[in-house]
Amino acid sequence: MDILDESIVPEHALPIKREAREFAEEVIEPVAEEQYESGEYPWEVLEAGMQANLVAQDIPEEYGGRGLDLSQMLALTEELYRADAGIALTLQLASFGAEVVCEYGTEEQKDEYIRPVADNEQITGLAVSEPDTGSDLAGMTTTAEKDGDEWVLNGEKYWVGNAVEADWLTLYAKTGGGDSRYEDYSMFIVSTDAPGYNAEHIPEKMSFRASKQGHIVLDDCRIPAENLVGNEGEGFSMVTDFFNHGRVGVAGHGLGLAAAAIEEASAFVHDRDAWGQSISEFQAVQHDLSEMCMDFESARALAWRAAENVEEGNDPGYWAALAKTTATEAAVDCAESAMQLHGGRSVLKENKISRIYRDVRVPVIYEGANNIQRDLIYGQADW
Repeated sequence: MDILDESIVPEHALPIKREAREFAEEVIEPVAEEQYESGEYPWEVLEAGMQANLVAQDIPEEYGGRGLDLSQMLALTEELYRADAGIALTLQLASFGAEVVCEYGTEEQKDEYIRPVADNEQITGLAVSEPDTGSDLAGMTTTAEKDGDEWVLNGEKYWVGNAVEADWLTLYAKTGGGDSRYEDYSMFIVSTDAPGYNAEHIPEKMSFRASKQGHIVLDDCRIPAENLVGNEGEGFSMVTDFFNHGRVGVAGHGLGLAAAAIEEASAFVHDRDAWGQSISEFQAVQHDLSEMCMDFESARALAWRAAENVEEGNDPGYWAALAKTTATEAAVDCAESAMQLHGGRSVLKENKISRIYRDVRVPVIYEGANNIQRDLIYGQADW
């Protein structure tokens, strides 16, 4: 049974899906448990992903990438997350936020910052969330004030992928002066060696351990005036558009994790006997597996439909929220059922299902917690 079969994937996305599966099986899976246990940044796997042209390849071809579209990225994502969520996130965070500069930046910014990322000479990240503020994009307190030919940044950012490892970040800060609270924010390119930029890793996490997030403190951090991305006051719309695409990707995170949970559960129940028969022969077990497949297939169909609608600009916020919420919650449900089917062995760290179970708790939160996604779904539905 091939959970992540090709039948639903558009023809043009099949090559990248096959590349991603081969890489996941040959490079990620053999080291996934070791990386999870160590909690170290998986530099060797990241470098291998770069050599395989699977990192930062949604960057347009004119700036050195492969120009992968949303469907191709979804095909890649569900394969990588099936192998290991933490390593997969590291691979994808290597260019996180670069899309904002690709879409809104000047040609000079793209040449200076985007090309090195596409050439795998630099890695980047996106700094939006703060210690006390996550989903409320119009409630961030980090400020950017103009001072001559520089911007001066003050505040804190939290849960920033590659806050320590990145060469530069795309950062969201309050510039004020807008007609509404949604027009008070702007986007900036911030080099991590800028004076006043200080970052440290967030302490040990229970999941996604092969991915590193950081806490940034900006203390009169000075950056050149030309590092403003796009127009002042348009940061909110930039970030929301970015997340519309990103949330379809997060649906892929959920699909990969759900597929892994189903595979682990199926292998376990078909390989263990009780009361003189295979566990898989009990009707209750069969029903659990059936429910898992129903959740997964429904979520996957929605995710691929959402990818098409978001790419075409058809109510992108609505479809992205639907896909992200449904797929990540399907992953939680599948992992819960798989744990139950494993019985006492589910809690053993040596079993992959225990890693999956911890990892599924994260995508329901990042890129907008699912309760917020429900607000977006209702608010953007054509009632």
